[in-house]
Amino acid sequence: MRIFLIVMVAGFAAVALAQQPDNTFVSAADVDAMVAKAKTDRKPDQANFIQPLLRLAPYRANLEYRIEGVDTPATIHEKEAELIYVIDGAGTFTTGGKLSGTGVEGGTSRKISKGDYIFVPENTPHSFTKTEGRLVIMSIHVPRG
Repeated sequence: MRIFLIVMVAGFAAVALAQQPDNTFVSAADVDAMVAKAKTDRKPDQANFIQPLLRLAPYRANLEYRIEGVDTPATIHEKEAELIYVIDGAGTFTTGGKLSGTGVEGGTSRKISKGDYIFVPENTPHSFTKTEGRLVIMSIHVPRG
């Protein structure tokens, strides 16, 4: 009975996610409102406040909000590349190397700021650190075939 209930709940969740409508337009005013929401709703110890920005299955773009003093743990996306656009702020972005605890060991670090674009191939460790004030990005996850 318990397994049946778990399978049923998982099935409903999958259907709900599959039925989310595509969202192919967001205005500058919408982005400003999302940044304001991130500023007020982010918990003090939260490294990254993420909100869905655009969606056209199987692609999705998120608005990500980070603040100074709370580094984001390093990550790697095994099956998708990531395109990043810096909407506002500055920080340090590290790519390559290997994951080591919550950071990247042996990668290449560079300062990023408003207007910069970054392309991260799949299977590439990356991290955001040393945020200066705040760092607001748009990240587009691109499944690779």
